[in-house]
Amino acid sequence: MNISVYRPGELTAADRAAWTALQSRAVADGSPQLANPFLAPEFALAVGRCRGSARIAVVREDGEPVGFFPYQRTPLGVGRAIGLGVSDAQGLVHGPGFQWDARELLLACGLSVWEFDHLVEGQKPFETGASGSYASPVVDVEQGFGAYLATLRKQSPKFTRTTLAKERRMSRDLGDVRYVHDERDPDVLRTLVGWKSAQYRRTGRSDRFARPWISLLVEQLFHTRTESFAGLLSVLYAGDRPLAAHFGLRSRSVLACWFPAYDPSFAKYSPGLVLHLRMAEGAATGGLAYLDLGRGEKAYKDSLKTRELSVSEGWVTRRHPVALGHRIRRAPVRALRNTVLARPELFEPADRLLKRMGRIREGG
Repeated sequence: MNISVYRPGELTAADRAAWTALQSRAVADGSPQLANPFLAPEFALAVGRCRGSARIAVVREDGEPVGFFPYQRTPLGVGRAIGLGVSDAQGLVHGPGFQWDARELLLACGLSVWEFDHLVEGQKPFETGASGSYASPVVDVEQGFGAYLATLRKQSPKFTRTTLAKERRMSRDLGDVRYVHDERDPDVLRTLVGWKSAQYRRTGRSDRFARPWISLLVEQLFHTRTESFAGLLSVLYAGDRPLAAHFGLRSRSVLACWFPAYDPSFAKYSPGLVLHLRMAEGAATGGLAYLDLGRGEKAYKDSLKTRELSVSEGWVTRRHPVALGHRIRRAPVRALRNTVLARPELFEPADRLLKRMGRIREGG
């Protein structure tokens, strides 16, 4: 392999176009997971503007780019998936049948280890380092919203009936309810961020938007629009008042769900669930194939999904003391977290404790 490493902003227009072309071909070649917008050059460029550690390895054969590997690197050579912690799809974007050697790639990138938590399917050279695989629910809308709604009525009849009834009640009680699939008002984005931050605090979770680089990244992506990629803000209104909103990323075929939130004063109407149904309708109208709801077990995801993808977490390493030390530090933390998440008898009391702590913080 002929591998060159660049900062994201150093990629040529030709390389960016080749990267996008590989993603477009992936759908036809039976690897639609590579068309995820988190694997797009636009996402890597945005992270690069927020994080100086971002890099892109370009793999070439006969002078032509055949693979793109976005990552982040510490000065000691510890590598992480680009945007680790907020990215819901990770891996090397490549053409059909392309094979690579993971350790050779790490060596060329100056990495002793590369850590991932949302590795997409089909990345066999990296999958050898996976410590676990997890479901990422999907909403299929390629056959149109009517077909999806019919499927939903069969598999989740009570959920569908109740959610649509709440939407009608919302209209009666609050006035004209309307949905904007692609809202361009940055003030509404700020409203969403405020809701999401409050939700994180209320539930005892770490507030992602308290990290300046994540806030900057979302703002960068909101203003990023190309033919094959866009930051998409979708909003459910009652009159001129937003009730629920979602910010995610769109490629030509996938809407990656990312930051949903709603005004808790209207919780009895389940505006977040109504919003997701309208997002599915908007995605179908826009010709997308599916919505990726992201890794993580949530009741609303189980009700909305039509199937599941699989993503993996773990790390690949070279023989290096830094790689060993990183794994010793990180493995117990990941194992404990995944044990709690996978076992209801542990997760539920932990979740209640976090929410109680969140209420105490809010009260203070």
